[in-house]
Amino acid sequence: MGNDNNGGKRERMPLSMKNYIMMLIGAAIIVIGFMLMSGGGEHTATHFDESIYSTRRITIAPIVVILGFAFEVYAIMKRFPEEDNK
Repeated sequence: MGNDNNGGKRERMPLSMKNYIMMLIGAAIIVIGFMLMSGGGEHTATHFDESIYSTRRITIAPIVVILGFAFEVYAIMKRFPEEDNK
């Protein structure tokens, strides 16, 4: 009844502010990857535009997106040391 079971220690949040900042950076990397994939569509129905097969769109952009998702996983899993403000 009212006992402090954690021995007087303050509870730690699962993610710190640094984790959230890293997650925002990862989201920005993913958005950049999707922006690299965009464009290169056909302007007319009778003309085929070969730029859809550019190296940027089929190789570099998917790699950037995958790296962004990997960075997101790292940002969530990373544990920073607890800062004592005493």
